[in-house]
Amino acid sequence: MKIRVNRDVLADAVAWAARVLPSRPVVPVLSGLLLEATDELTLSAFDYDVSARAAIEAEVSEEGRVLIPGKLLAEISRSLPADDVELVTEGAEAVLTCGSAEFGLITMPVEDFPALPAMPPAIGAIGGGVFASAVGQVAPAASRDDTLPMLTGIRVDIEGESVAMAATDRYRIAARDFTWRPAAPDVAVSAMVPARVLVEVAKSLRGGEVSVAMGDGVAGFESVGRSTTVRLLDEQFIDYRARLTSEWSIRADIAVAPFVNAIKRVALVAERNTAVRLSFSQGQVLIQAGGGDIGRGTEVVPCELRGDDIQIAFQSQFLLDGLTGIETELARINLESPTRPALIQDVPGDAQPAFRYLVMSLRQT
Repeated sequence: MKIRVNRDVLADAVAWAARVLPSRPVVPVLSGLLLEATDELTLSAFDYDVSARAAIEAEVSEEGRVLIPGKLLAEISRSLPADDVELVTEGAEAVLTCGSAEFGLITMPVEDFPALPAMPPAIGAIGGGVFASAVGQVAPAASRDDTLPMLTGIRVDIEGESVAMAATDRYRIAARDFTWRPAAPDVAVSAMVPARVLVEVAKSLRGGEVSVAMGDGVAGFESVGRSTTVRLLDEQFIDYRARLTSEWSIRADIAVAPFVNAIKRVALVAERNTAVRLSFSQGQVLIQAGGGDIGRGTEVVPCELRGDDIQIAFQSQFLLDGLTGIETELARINLESPTRPALIQDVPGDAQPAFRYLVMSLRQT
C-alpha cells in the first residue's frame, strides 16, 4: 500500500473509527484498525458487537490492506504537524511520514481480522439534527449497569412515518416521538439498540441524513461516508407508555433556562445523592438544597401553577437531565403527590408534547 492523505481528514476518520475499539479485546487483532486503499481509503474497526467504517478521499499510488494498532494510530495522527500524510507498507511495517515526522508501526496479520457484518436493508432515513436531538434527550435515562442489558438500551418503535424512542434505568423514563421518511409506508419495526452506540453515532453526525437499517438482529446507521452496525439487545422492555399517561391534578409551567440555572446554583451546596427540594405555590417555585455540613441554598423562580401547592424533592442530576432535554421555552411539570413520580414535558403550543420525562421523587428529610 502507498497512499497520501490530508492530515486533518485522516485524524478525524481514525478518531471516529477508533471509538469502537475494545479496551480489552478478546483477540489481539480486534485492537487494530483495518486500512484498505482502492479508489479511496476505508478505515474499519470491529469488536464482534459494533463495527465502524469510514471512507475518505486519498491519493492512492498502490492499492492494499494493512492492519495497524488503532489507538496508537489515533494518538499519532492527531499529533502530526499540519502537512499531508504518506503511508507506505514495507514488509511487516507501516511507515507513516508527515513533514519531518516519521513513524514505523508494526502491522498485525490482516488475514486474522474478522469480516465486518453486512449492512442490513435500509428501512428509512431521518435528518441528522432530529436524530441527534432525540438521542440526546432519551439517552441520559439509559442505565450504565451492564448486569441488566435491557436497561442499557434505547427502545425504538417504528410504525410508518412515526418513530418513538424510550429509555429507562428504573428511576426515570425518557421518551421522544418524531416523524421520519420510511422506505415503505407500512414499515413496522421494534428494536433495542445499545444507548452508547446511538450516542456515538449522534455525536459524529456532520449534517445531512441518517439512513437507518434493520435486520437479522443487527441495526445499521449510515451518514456522510460513515457507517456503523451494532448487534441488537433482547427486545424485552417495560410498557413505558402506560406510565406516561397518568392523570395529574397539579401542573406547573416554568421557563426552562431560569429554572435550570437556579437548580444548578442551589445544588452546589447539596451533598452527593441528596435531594433538591421544590416548593410550588401560586406564582412561584422555591428551590432549596443543603442544610448539612456544607451549607444551604435557596432561590425563587416564577411559575404558573394550576392545582394545589405542593412540596416535592428530586435527585438534582436526574431533574436536570429531564429539563435540559426540553427544547421549548417552557417546561410543564405534572405532579400528583410528594411521593409519586413527576412528568416533565415540553410545551409545544397546540401540538402534542414530543418529549416526556418521568422521574421518581425522593423522600424529604
